[in-house]
Amino acid sequence: MSEPIILQGGRARRRIPSLRPRHSPGPRRAPSRKRAWKGVGLVLVGLVVLGGVWLGLTAGRAAGPTKVVVHHTAAPGAPVRSSYGTLPAPASERVSIAFKRAPRSAMLFDVNTGQVLWQRDPEGVLPIASLTKMMTALVVVAHSRPTDQVLITPQAVHFTGSGIGLLPLHKQVLELTLLYGLLLPSGNDAAIALAQHVAGTQAGLIAMMNARAEQLGLSCTHFTTVSGIVDQGNDSCAADLALMAHELLGQPLLAQIVGSRSAILPFPIKGRKLYLYNNNPLMIVGYPGTDGVKTGFTTVAGQCLVATARRGRTWLGVVLLHSFNPQIQAERLLNAGFAAMRGAA
Repeated sequence: MSEPIILQGGRARRRIPSLRPRHSPGPRRAPSRKRAWKGVGLVLVGLVVLGGVWLGLTAGRAAGPTKVVVHHTAAPGAPVRSSYGTLPAPASERVSIAFKRAPRSAMLFDVNTGQVLWQRDPEGVLPIASLTKMMTALVVVAHSRPTDQVLITPQAVHFTGSGIGLLPLHKQVLELTLLYGLLLPSGNDAAIALAQHVAGTQAGLIAMMNARAEQLGLSCTHFTTVSGIVDQGNDSCAADLALMAHELLGQPLLAQIVGSRSAILPFPIKGRKLYLYNNNPLMIVGYPGTDGVKTGFTTVAGQCLVATARRGRTWLGVVLLHSFNPQIQAERLLNAGFAAMRGAA
């Protein structure tokens, strides 16, 4: 049952069923004296009840508008909203699939509608490694321009983990180039440079990322790093990440970036060009229709993936946290999802 709806000062109206008899009545008999007195008694009882109702309504008007609480269930076909944001709860999952070594948390969903097709512990809070960079990119594009020139500081050059690896110290790099470096090869150095450009410090951007997560209603998401290199306190869940992916794909520039297999970008080094390649495993193997989104890995978080793919008008997404084999598991889920959607069409 959904939450009660409170109507201020409203009146509930109900259609009165027809009083016409189903069969034609026969000749009427004159009512007996006993029946007549019984009828009078019923009339008197009715008058007493009506008087009580009138007094109640009069008192209600004097005290202010009445509150009518109506409990109802959702209308047939209406989406039932879940507790984790704008995704509807899966009234009945369309996909049934089992893994020998299942991911710790996962979800298969319709990107267009948010309908969940399959899930496993969707609100389980886990470290998310470089999936963090989805939120980094969202905050950066909201507070800067892709044509900005970004100064490369010593902190950006002396990074740990994955990176572009060629950032020229004390030189300026086009923000667009760094966004590609952030999302395709998952550059931690790009994350640091972009954070300092937008917020002055990494801590400043982390605060902005957490504020954006709260604004989006991501109840199990919290960031302690701009890149995902720190596991402690840098958490989310499959349900939140599905919403985050939807938000990212709604940004045309970011959608273009994560949907690119590779890119050649301007860069202040010899040759003036930087060649970048997407490390999305579905992109690498050429899974049909793949158009995003992000990979992640640390020893604690395990292998993580948020991936999306299109087939005609159908657009499906999958989230895998601490997956044994993200490529194979994502392919199995997406194949099953596309088959289910064809069957439902």
